[in-house]
Amino acid sequence: MRARRTAVAAAALLVGLTAGCAGHAGTAPKGAPSATPSASSSGSAPAGAPSGYADMEKKVDAAESAAAAADRDAASDDDR
Repeated sequence: MRARRTAVAAAALLVGLTAGCAGHAGTAPKGAPSATPSASSSGSAPAGAPSGYADMEKKVDAAESAAAAADRDAASDDDR
């Protein structure tokens, strides 16, 4: 039962991140001040990516990792 709750929480996090970032696709309008990337950005964002893209990639990666861990936990027989 605990594994199912973890899997549901991880899926809800992934859905929330996806929905929260859906409105930020595309580039900034012309004339907008350029955003300074945060110190935590990895610089792996593709050229022309919106500001905060690298941070959002990290969050999505973390959510996917949590979902994979929940799947592994649900598949294990340790708590049965």
